[in-house]
Parts: sequence; C-alpha cells; structure tokens
Amino acid sequence: MEIKRKIDKNKHKSLIIIVFFFGNLPWYYPYFLHSCIYNPTIDFLIVTDNNLTDKLPENIYWLKKSKEEIKKLTSHKLKCNITLDPQPYKFCDFRPAFGTIFQDYIKDYDFWGHGDLDVIFGKIRHFITDKLMDQYDIISMRHSYISSWFTLYRNCMRINKLFSMSRDYEKVFTTPKYYNFDETNFTFMEFFDGLPYQQINSEIESMTHLVKRLHNENYIRAYFDLHAIERVTGNIKWDKGHFIYKNEYEYEFMLYHLKHFKRIYNPAIKPKKVPDFFRISQSRIYF
Repeated sequence: MEIKRKIDKNKHKSLIIIVFFFGNLPWYYPYFLHSCIYNPTIDFLIVTDNNLTDKLPENIYWLKKSKEEIKKLTSHKLKCNITLDPQPYKFCDFRPAFGTIFQDYIKDYDFWGHGDLDVIFGKIRHFITDKLMDQYDIISMRHSYISSWFTLYRNCMRINKLFSMSRDYEKVFTTPKYYNFDETNFTFMEFFDGLPYQQINSEIESMTHLVKRLHNENYIRAYFDLHAIERVTGNIKWDKGHFIYKNEYEYEFMLYHLKHFKRIYNPAIKPKKVPDFFRISQSRIYF
C-alpha cells in the first residue's frame, strides 16, 4: 500500500496519526472515524487485522496486517527478534518506534503520531499549530507524561530512533512482558504529582523518563500540556468537530479519551451513522 500525502491548501505542516487495533472493532469506532473526517488536513493510518468493509474518508488509510505479519515487519525494521506474545497488546510497547517500523508509509510527513481507537477528536489543528511543531520535536497531550493515545514525533532519523537511547529498549522489545514503555512504566502518579524524573524509580527507562532526560540535556525539545479529557465528567458536546466542555465555564479541548467512559457506556449496537452534533453525559452518548 502506498500513502500519498494530501496537498493541504493552507500549506500546514503535514501530520499522520498511526493507530493499531487487533480484534473486533468496538462500538466507538464510528465516533473515532467521524471525528477524523472533521480533521481533513490530517491523515490517519489504521493498522489492524480486520478486513475493510466500508468506504473510508480520503484522509484515512487501512493497513491490514496479521499479528505474525506485524511481528515480522517489526523484527525486520528494528533488527531484533521481537515478541508480541502472549497477546497483541504487547505491541503498545513499540509505539515509540512506529516512526521506524512504518517509515515506508509515513516518509513524506513532517510529523507522525501514535494514537488510540478509543478517542474522539475535536479540532486538532486548533491545538497542534505549525508554530508548535516548529518549536518542538515531541508533543504530548498530557501535562505530566507521554500520552499513548496522542503523542507526536518529528519525522526525522534523530527522533525516530530516540527510543533506542533508552538503556532498556532491547529488554522491552525482546521479552513478552508488557512494560508500558510508551508511557511511564506504570509510574503515572509519580509524574502526575510533579516529581522530577530522576526521583521516579522504575524497572525500565520509559519514554517519559527518556524524553524528560533528553529535554533537560537540550538534546530534544519536548512539549507537555493538557488538551484532553479522560475522566467521566459529563457536560460535553461535540458539534461539527468542535469539542466543548461546559461546567462553571466553557472551553474547547482537543480530544476525549474514552478510557473510563467505555467501562460505563457499552451499547450493544454501533450507530449506523454518527450525527454532526451529540452530547456525552456521565453515563451515555445521546443525539
């Protein structure tokens, strides 16, 4: 499959988000898809073992790969015998290496990012501006650590190989244990509480440990800020691509991560058509 980067009439810096998903597509997939449509100057690459059954929007590419095919490709690109056993979720550890693994597909872009399917996007370009991408090499949508569900990397050799500067990357890639390497090695709360990375002990040097260290050493420029909602807050509306939260005051945010909400709301049937306006309460999505 060849990906031809869209020509943006506004001449923005080019950006592609890589999302992988193995198994049956969940109920929230149509919401993810619909929110991508409202970000037409950004491309999305879905890597999955699912067959493509519906016509996709022009800015979404579908790369069908079995687990064995992904394992073979990743081992070849990283030049090591990687493992994805016992479950495909282990592939989350490889997110920081997507710039290397999928370079043949993303080589024409200025930035690439890794994301999740359990995300509904707002207006990405309202937050990820050309000025921001000029200033930073890595851009995270959490204020305290690398976010697995949306982090951007400058598409160049130095940044694409950044993962290999972790002292533990070979251990992570060649053993079956899931290390949460793409984020914090499960030290979320320590980073959330603002502890310096030097004081946060973990089994491996995660990407958050690594990025914060290299930022302090002036090797890279990293951006951390909160432009997303994860908790079950209610009072959210999505209106033609704009995500608005209103409680005591109203503000726009970039994406809603359904991590907690999908445990509460689990409709048996996926919607046939997602409307251009919907609301998200603390217990459901309604039109």
